[in-house]
Amino acid sequence: MFLLSHLKKKNFLEVIKVDFVRKNSEPNDCLPIIGLCGSSGAGKTTLIEALIPKFINLGLRVAVVKHGAHRVVVDAPGKDSDRFFQAGADVALFGEEFFIRRHDTDGFLFCLRRLSVDYDLVLVEGHASTPVNKIWLLGKGHARPPENAGTILHVIEPSQRRVDRVFQWISDWLAEQCLRIPLYGCLLIGGKSSRMGRPKHLIDQDGRTWLEDAVNKLEPHVDQVVLSGKGEVPSSLARLVRVPDVSGLAGPLAGLLSVLRWQSAVSWLMVACDQPAIDPRAFSWLKSRRKPGIRAILPDLRGDGRVEPLLAWYDFRCRPLVEQLAAEGCLRPGGLVGRAGIITPQPPADLHGSWRNINTPDELELLRKTKKLDRPDKGTLE
Repeated sequence: MFLLSHLKKKNFLEVIKVDFVRKNSEPNDCLPIIGLCGSSGAGKTTLIEALIPKFINLGLRVAVVKHGAHRVVVDAPGKDSDRFFQAGADVALFGEEFFIRRHDTDGFLFCLRRLSVDYDLVLVEGHASTPVNKIWLLGKGHARPPENAGTILHVIEPSQRRVDRVFQWISDWLAEQCLRIPLYGCLLIGGKSSRMGRPKHLIDQDGRTWLEDAVNKLEPHVDQVVLSGKGEVPSSLARLVRVPDVSGLAGPLAGLLSVLRWQSAVSWLMVACDQPAIDPRAFSWLKSRRKPGIRAILPDLRGDGRVEPLLAWYDFRCRPLVEQLAAEGCLRPGGLVGRAGIITPQPPADLHGSWRNINTPDELELLRKTKKLDRPDKGTLE
């Protein structure tokens, strides 16, 4: 759990994090940020304190932000760290606990978006002017929230203030928020295709390239399709955004990291251009596995620990883990396995062919023959 107090003066306490979020990030409406607000004495702190362990027991990372904190002391006057701060520096302390004390902030809402990069739930203890969607706790003698309380999603009367009831409401809301995160699809192109001897994404199948076929299958399942890599693109796909790979990296990790950096609050279906037998139901299956706390879904077809990093789903909150892989020199997205929030479910057997890669002329010929058996009157691969 992480506690952050937003002070009225320019004195800021935060966990040390690389700046993973751009200032033009998406609005907070689809992020897991919810206020528990009310007048003084309404029981906000007691309720939040009781909710925190329940969400942590679900495996979620929880941040609490106190909006409008007063008379907060974050350091002892005269201590070395306070003297550094008073001299004008931002100061980081590492020990049993750690924090950064800063002179300037990026603003309250941007702070919340930054936390949402790394936390599954951000609870904001606040009041009427706190600029977030909120649950309002009615205090004694109050029949309704004040007119200036902003967007209120749920009102709780004193007689309804049972922790389990509020926990269930937030859990249901959080599951809905998870599905509201924009979902993009990324097709990786531009590999060497050395074993095939030609660009695989341009192989013709039933009058269109593998790339065109993949885009046609993927588009109904996502908000936008983009391409990652330098490969040639058919004129029919010139409309698609192209995101260059991260320089200095190679393979799928370069494409994955490039799109995670490009969009800071988007989840991704990452697909290879050499998976021509994708059944669109595989996309639906991956999407159905999304839930709060999950950072990535890497299918394990046989249940033997060998995961599929492409035709896989990645949440934007897995970016710090991917950045760490890149910094460690690991170029395999499969290196995420074993880290918090990474799951490796086994797909239904009738979808396994969707993850079949075609890398050589012999494999291509076998695929051609298989298609002729399945559809004897049509279907060519050239």
